[in-house]
Order: sequence, then C-alpha cells, then structure tokens
Amino acid sequence: MRVLLVEDDEPVAESLRRGLLRYGFEVEWVTTGQAALSVSVPPDLVLLDLGLPDTDGLDVCRALRARGDVPIIVISARSDETDRVVGLEVGADDYVSKPFGVREVIARIRAVMRRVQPKQQALQGPDRYGPLLTLDRKAARVRLAGAEVALSPKEYDLLAFLTEEPGALMSREQIMEAVWDANWFGPTKTLDVHVAALRRKLAGAVLIEAVRGVGFRLVVQEQPE
Repeated sequence: MRVLLVEDDEPVAESLRRGLLRYGFEVEWVTTGQAALSVSVPPDLVLLDLGLPDTDGLDVCRALRARGDVPIIVISARSDETDRVVGLEVGADDYVSKPFGVREVIARIRAVMRRVQPKQQALQGPDRYGPLLTLDRKAARVRLAGAEVALSPKEYDLLAFLTEEPGALMSREQIMEAVWDANWFGPTKTLDVHVAALRRKLAGAVLIEAVRGVGFRLVVQEQPE
C-alpha cells in the first residue's frame, strides 16, 4: 500500500516514515503542498499536515478531494474543534492531532481503509485467489470451489487481512493490531488457533506459512491439490 506523507517537520516525518515502513507500507515523503499536488504516482492514502510552508493544508486537502476519492488523514498540531470540523468538511476522512504515536496512525489508516474498501469492492466484485478461492469483501463471504465456507468473524477478518497482500510476510504484531485490537498487548496464542482453523478449512486453496519468531505469509496455490 502506497502512502503519500505531506509533512515539513523532518523529525516528525522521519519517525512516521520509519514506522510506516516497518509495517509494510510504501512511503513517498514530500514537504510542501505543491509537491503533494505534483506527485506522479497516485497514492492509496494521504497523510496530510495542515501547517505547510507554501500553502494551507486545508487547501491541499480540498484540491486532492476535487481530483478523486483518495483517502486523506489529516495529521496536525491544530487540535481546535473548529479545525477538525473544517478539515472533515473539505474532504478529510479522519483527523489525528499531534503529538501522536505511530501505532495510533496505523490504526487510523486501517480503519479508514476498511471504510473505503467496501465502496471499491462494490464496483470490482469478488476477489479470486487461484482457481479455488473467492473472497467477496462486500458480502463478507468466502467460497471454495464454488461452495461457501463457514468462517467465524475473526477467521474471516484474518483471511481478509492476509489476502490484502498475498506472499507478503506479516508480523504477529501487525496481524494482532489489524484483526484484533490496535492496543493488543496480550499473548498471541489465539492467532495460532485461527491460523490452524483457516488451514483446515481452506486446504488445497492457500497455504499459510509460519515464519518462526516473526509471523505468517499467505501463499495462493495456483494448482489445486
């Protein structure tokens, strides 16, 4: 997932950029509003500071929204309620006040993407992974060789998360934050239980590989067993 970070405060930007990279995001960092409006590759999401050196971030937010539906999260030291309201009214999807932690920003990103993805899926239809597995994110239904698979809510959420980037290694921390709770600090044994259930129910369609001490990787099986 590609994130455009628009922030002129270097220490803040560097800390946030490192955190995003650690969680598997691609990051393009710019320091001005003009640079944000001139990026050549459209991002999947924008993190936008309001206090930019060349223009007001609200104007940048308004311009980005006029161009399309890219999700925008404002990150700003302006914590006044009026600024929050104006930011949301001109098109921002969420508003995070400084100071903030990377974990909070990651949680906000995932929450925003969960809200916008159903709209995208309504246009795209079900996703197919190999010849057997189909995932309908709009209806939250999974089919294996045409037959619906009964998954618990957390099993579905786990599968939906892992299939966002097939082949990518997801750490236990990333998975627990995305599927269970952004503030989860307890044991992760429940993750192993849910992975085992998915392996059993989706045998022959996908592999969920364990990387000892790190996390899991979902691999689509192109040839059914």
